[in-house]
Amino acid sequence: MYSLSQQVLRTDASGTPLEWIDFREAVRIYHLGLVVFALGKPLYQIRGGYNAITGRRSIIQVNSIIGTHGDSHAMLKARSHYVPPLNNQTLFARDAQLCLYCGEQHSTRGLSRDHILPLSRGGFDSWTNVVTACKRCNNRKAGRTPEQAGMELLAVPFTPTHAEYIFLQGRRILADQMEFLLAHFPRSSPLHARLKKMS
Repeated sequence: MYSLSQQVLRTDASGTPLEWIDFREAVRIYHLGLVVFALGKPLYQIRGGYNAITGRRSIIQVNSIIGTHGDSHAMLKARSHYVPPLNNQTLFARDAQLCLYCGEQHSTRGLSRDHILPLSRGGFDSWTNVVTACKRCNNRKAGRTPEQAGMELLAVPFTPTHAEYIFLQGRRILADQMEFLLAHFPRSSPLHARLKKMS
């Protein structure tokens, strides 16, 4: 069994990944009878109270992936035109904690968000116009484009799909959860090559 801090991957009834949930939310969903299917390894068993009539204790076994009814708002996020919110944590994960100018890996504290076309020149704060940059390279580039600063980008920025975004938000992704998410990545996803290198 795993620690209660291990996240559960929640999907809709058709198996489309929706979000990461903690053990409390997973138990609530099981208790409400909203679980359509459970896949992957059993993560933990949560013991409840004793039934006054039967004397039996309730036990809920939570699996690593659960398919659920309901939540049309979350299902809308999984559609192809959905653009996930941009934040530094997920941006740095998309770029594997690498500065896309010098290629060095840094801790989160040493990284920053760089706008390829600076905001001051009409650029947007969007997934395709931002990259992870170390603070040194970001200061060197300043308010210029990479061409003007004589700095080459090491990768093309991309907007993650909802399944890719869920992967990037995961804290400790188990092998069965990873396999499930990979099946929902586009074939052209740059993340495929990165994950191959890691395996």
